[in-house]
Amino acid sequence: MNEDKQHMDSAADSENQKVINDILQAETGGRASTGIPAKILLIVPLCWSLFQLWVASPLPFQFDFGVFNEDQTKYIHLAFALFLAFTAFPMFKRNTGRIPLIDWIFAVLGVASALYLLVFRNELAGRSGAPITFDLVIGVIGMILLLEATRRSLGLPLMVVAIVFLIYTFGGPYMPDVIAHKGASLSKTISHQWLTTEGVFGVALGVSASFVFLFVLFGALLERAGAGNYFIKVAYSLLGHMRGGPAKAAVVSSGLSGLISGSSIANVVTTGTFTIPLMKRVGFPATKAGAVEVAASTNGQLTPPIMGAAAFLMVEYVGISYLEVIRHAILPALISYVALVYIVHLEALKLNMKGIPKRVQSTVAQKLLSFLTVFIGLMVMTVLVYYGLGWIKDLAGDSAGLAITPLLLLAYIGLVKYASKYPPLEVDDDKTDMTQLPEVGPTVKSGLHFLLPVVVLVWMLAVEQRSPALSAFWATLVMIFIVLTQKPLFSFFRSQKDYLASIKGGIDDCFHALVTGARNMVGIGVATAAAGIVVGTVTLTGIGLVMTEFVEFISGGSMMMMLIFTAVISLILGMGLPTTANYIVVSTLMAPVIVSLGAEHGLIVPLIAVHLFVFYFGILADDTPPVGLAAYAAAAISGADPIRTGVQGFTYDIRTAILPFMFIFNTQLLLIGVDHWYQLLLVVTSAVIAMLVFAAATQGYWLVKSRLWESLILVLIAFTMFRPGFWWDMIYPPLVQVQAESIYEQIDQTAIDGQLRMVVEGETLDGDQVNKRVMLTMGEGETAAARLKESGLELRNEDGRLFVDMMGFGSQAEQAGMDFDWEIMALEVESDRPSKEWMFIPALLLLMLLGWNQLRRRETAA
Repeated sequence: MNEDKQHMDSAADSENQKVINDILQAETGGRASTGIPAKILLIVPLCWSLFQLWVASPLPFQFDFGVFNEDQTKYIHLAFALFLAFTAFPMFKRNTGRIPLIDWIFAVLGVASALYLLVFRNELAGRSGAPITFDLVIGVIGMILLLEATRRSLGLPLMVVAIVFLIYTFGGPYMPDVIAHKGASLSKTISHQWLTTEGVFGVALGVSASFVFLFVLFGALLERAGAGNYFIKVAYSLLGHMRGGPAKAAVVSSGLSGLISGSSIANVVTTGTFTIPLMKRVGFPATKAGAVEVAASTNGQLTPPIMGAAAFLMVEYVGISYLEVIRHAILPALISYVALVYIVHLEALKLNMKGIPKRVQSTVAQKLLSFLTVFIGLMVMTVLVYYGLGWIKDLAGDSAGLAITPLLLLAYIGLVKYASKYPPLEVDDDKTDMTQLPEVGPTVKSGLHFLLPVVVLVWMLAVEQRSPALSAFWATLVMIFIVLTQKPLFSFFRSQKDYLASIKGGIDDCFHALVTGARNMVGIGVATAAAGIVVGTVTLTGIGLVMTEFVEFISGGSMMMMLIFTAVISLILGMGLPTTANYIVVSTLMAPVIVSLGAEHGLIVPLIAVHLFVFYFGILADDTPPVGLAAYAAAAISGADPIRTGVQGFTYDIRTAILPFMFIFNTQLLLIGVDHWYQLLLVVTSAVIAMLVFAAATQGYWLVKSRLWESLILVLIAFTMFRPGFWWDMIYPPLVQVQAESIYEQIDQTAIDGQLRMVVEGETLDGDQVNKRVMLTMGEGETAAARLKESGLELRNEDGRLFVDMMGFGSQAEQAGMDFDWEIMALEVESDRPSKEWMFIPALLLLMLLGWNQLRRRETAA
């Protein structure tokens, strides 16, 4: 009977592994060939990685050899991606072995279509806008092959979305009136989409080629070096002794892995293989064990610095620096993770779980320290690098890099020697019980050298202020050095005699990491190229302006309905599209709409807030039934139903789903408008309290099981802590209207890049009378009139009434929808009122009262 059970378990494990492998095909490639094709599938990715390292390095400029500009890099980048898409991914799932001749032909044609733009770039520039027939043939072949490569590597959804937008391009005159346009010819469409940098070879592919590849390669090197296993072990040693400790450790280890992979599915199948069975063994039901891993892994993609490539796309689309993107994204990611750990704690309390015993019992102070270490360790390290080593930059100037290199080398050798005193970390076997946790000290000390590449990354970004691409290059170079040398150094310090074997092992690890990094990039490279078709359609057809009117019509002009509509679109598209492609599509269509609609309602919505809003909901689609791929991967490991796992995971992620709505209306959550340290402290504290209270409300459990009215009060408290201005605006209006005649005085009082708010009225070209709010950003100028003219407006005064006399073409005023002869009815200025944070006091008093009531009920029950 036991043999039958073992056989059934083995069959179930085999089936689960098959599901995982199917899901991972979109991550790493589907074929496992032998012979010469297998060698090609090793050599080509290796060449791709070496090419990307070369173009990111300063060497081409120093040797004046092999210099490629941004566009040329895009062509070669996509050529590699298309070749590997056809050779590594089969046409049909059942064909996973031999590479048929047709796939070789497709691969070569794909490479030729991309490199044609590189080889004949001068000729193409000379006939820009007037392509010859052969140009169009190449473009059509390239577009068709890109769509097929998208289907193979990512599935049908993104290919279908791209085709729909192409159909819209050609069929504009036949569309409903609300979205109709004049259409475009085949020549114009192919020229725009393939032969220029407006479509396929646009910003998204450029980001993939310059930034994303290096960070994915960096993650592959870290994983091959053993950093993934190290993060898991550290998380378990620090948190495993707490209630529901394995689940809390799963949250943290998935977050740390998210710093590397930037993929929720990859997080699930790497960390989840170990964490899910362990959660089940300590008492978590299979569905909840899988759901915790899913929720943790999807949040891993929100965590800076990689954020599934979105951080780098936001740099280009929003027009702010990489460090600013990280600054805006860090607090929502942090409080989301804190809340997930708290949700796990509440689940453990419900199930009356205990932690796994430690070899050495910790004091309360040590427990607190270990908990805080996980969440703020990387931030503390960043501060130490910036302030602790920043003086070297002040002292050495441009030679700081040369000064810090020997220090870095000595630190590396010292940390490896220090780590060699402790036994190497074993890769965990999920089939065996963990009856005792690893010791914190030896576990943490055994891999401190893995933090050095992160130190280099922070140094280059924050101190040297280099570009993300160059910063990633130097961090990756340090990681390559570590992969090559750590095994020989460990052999030396441990007095082992197998030096040649350890050197060979280091070279082998580096080789396979370079190959794996490139294989992991195939889907991303193809996705960003295919998403470029959507971006190209928007710029070619002008659908962006059409979407503004269409969405405003169906939302009834309501900002909240507009946001809900955008969130639903992101979730639906995200069920089939990779997060990066989903982000590109939805942000291209919806971000300008939300910003302009917010301005009409007097709400300043920063563009970064809208882009993060779209990105958050695109990620949440990974665990949204019925197509949440992360939920399917987790269910395959846990043995639970994937739909129930997705539903449970989404209930855990409700806390993440409310965050985007909150930071649209309270941009302080993105650290916008936070100018002093005490403001920062207040914002972080209030946000953490709000998120923990909301987590307790959604779990129906705080100090004891909550009654319905108690959960509703907790939601009310959380809302007040997140958005105190909602109630404060009812008591003290945030804006007051003043006479339009005072416009020049108000401009004089407006800071550079400050907002001038106006209520305007006028008649549109269609004859409609419009009354709306307009916000203009005031730039520099010697006089108020000059500053206003800079924004596109010149006014005339008729008996005390102000009218638009002249308006600049393409100016802010025109983009805001104003027109000639419109009247400035009034100005809106901020009112002098008490701080909205006073609303925290009644909210906290109510929370204390509710806590007292639950404590009393708990004592009575005891």
